[in-house]
Amino acid sequence: MKRWWHRWFRTPKELRAMGVVGINMRNARFLLPNNPRKLYQRVDNKLQTKALAEARGLEVPLTYLVVTSPHDVARMEKKLLEHESFVMKPARGSGGKGVLVIDHRDGDCYVKPSGTRLTGAELRHHAENILAGLFSLGGNRDHALIEYRVTPATVLTDISFQGAPDIRIVMLHGYPVMAMLRAATKESDGRANLHQGAIGIGIDLATGITVRAVHHGAMVNMHPDLKSPLIGVKIPYWDKILEIAVTCHEMTELGYLGVDLMVDEVKGPLMIEVNARPGLAIQMANGVGMMKRLLPVVERNKQFPKESGADRIAFSQKHLAAHFDPALV
Repeated sequence: MKRWWHRWFRTPKELRAMGVVGINMRNARFLLPNNPRKLYQRVDNKLQTKALAEARGLEVPLTYLVVTSPHDVARMEKKLLEHESFVMKPARGSGGKGVLVIDHRDGDCYVKPSGTRLTGAELRHHAENILAGLFSLGGNRDHALIEYRVTPATVLTDISFQGAPDIRIVMLHGYPVMAMLRAATKESDGRANLHQGAIGIGIDLATGITVRAVHHGAMVNMHPDLKSPLIGVKIPYWDKILEIAVTCHEMTELGYLGVDLMVDEVKGPLMIEVNARPGLAIQMANGVGMMKRLLPVVERNKQFPKESGADRIAFSQKHLAAHFDPALV
């Protein structure tokens, strides 16, 4: 008889059979061999990533202000007077740490998607923490990047609580391997961060349709706050989104990476950032171990190392379509 905890705890042998990739395997087999250390700066600094993207003709959120010193912090609010909403983030942040989303203003206060109000002093304090490196890789001093806040496409507002959902696509050798939508909840404070309570929603690479959703490790079909269905949602501009992801591989020259995008109601797909160390929760969102997607790509790349971006997308859409492993429920 199986114990109650059997479904949550797996032996290494069971995990290997399911094709689940852990951090050590990711690092040893896919990240370190394919991502030369000299290239990390291209993605670890969001300002540099945006510059590379713009040079390639990719759409990115407009930068309102870059805060680099205490003097900039003191002048920041005056320069932001013309912007009702914005996003503040560390230029070298990771995992969504330090990202502050301002939905609108109410008098002298700044209101977050959750309704929490911040004073000007609190906004400046957050910027100072970013400069001090509180949220940054290695804890080194940083810059605060303040940019356009995405207005999500209408079809996506029904599945994300007062925050713009983002799309993560994991790439290997320029092939899209797996994709998910990260939708905000009240708990996540309008941010698409799974560790803070956002929902991970698997996307079929072939169609761009959502096929599975996970919240705190458990399968869900409805948004916990909005009570709207999460499955069967068609992501707009899906073919364009995959093209952007392939371009990000080409511009960074990283072999293994995650590309984060948002779909704006007016501007369409926007490249948000590129991650050289994408997390592994995407496997739960899709209900399939990533090794089952990575190994076919490894073999394909050996046969056709110079395949075009369009052909890489076509291969992924044909051979890496959605399927589920019931053991990952």
